[in-house]
Amino acid sequence: MKQTFPRRFLMGATSAVVLASALGGCAPLVLGGAMVSGMVATDRRTSGAQLDDEGIELRAANRLHDVLGERGHVNVTSYNRQVLLTGEVPTAQDRELVEKTIAGVENVRTIVNEVGVMGTSSLSQRSSDTLITGRVKAAMVDAQDIFANSFKVVTERGAVYLMGRVTQREADRATEITRGIGGVQRVVRVLEIITDAELQRALPQQPAPVAPRS
Repeated sequence: MKQTFPRRFLMGATSAVVLASALGGCAPLVLGGAMVSGMVATDRRTSGAQLDDEGIELRAANRLHDVLGERGHVNVTSYNRQVLLTGEVPTAQDRELVEKTIAGVENVRTIVNEVGVMGTSSLSQRSSDTLITGRVKAAMVDAQDIFANSFKVVTERGAVYLMGRVTQREADRATEITRGIGGVQRVVRVLEIITDAELQRALPQQPAPVAPRS
């Protein structure tokens, strides 16, 4: 979930998430000789981490509103307790204030501060970013060799940020796909790289078959 802030902050708030939900399907993928459904592998975080991420984003939005008011436009995206900060603030001091404020939010593990010191982005720029996010997600689905929903995609001023718990192969493939999308200025990987064994453990386990009664 992507959090933004009142009035100017709210414009374009959760459009990337909405688009990601609309593009929810993903083709099966072969892992270790077994066919695994894309929907099964949608979210590789624990249920506790998912709840923590929601709480982090909500608390961060409230605290940043208290310290910034409408002075700027900041997005907070948390995945597996790693927080990505994007958007714009008018001064370097405000940028430092944003990071310091988020560092004090409960359960935050790490922070990637990509907030720019510049004027607030325009509505047309945010609309363009929303379209890019949708195109990236659609291209991942079309590729059929990657779990599209295992990635969280955030776009800010043409820069695409990829988040998720993925293998090196998945990270490289997603980067390749994203770079091929029109309008993408750069790709920033905010990814947690896991092994194939860790991926298998992250997938929901299927119940063992019950032997028929004789």
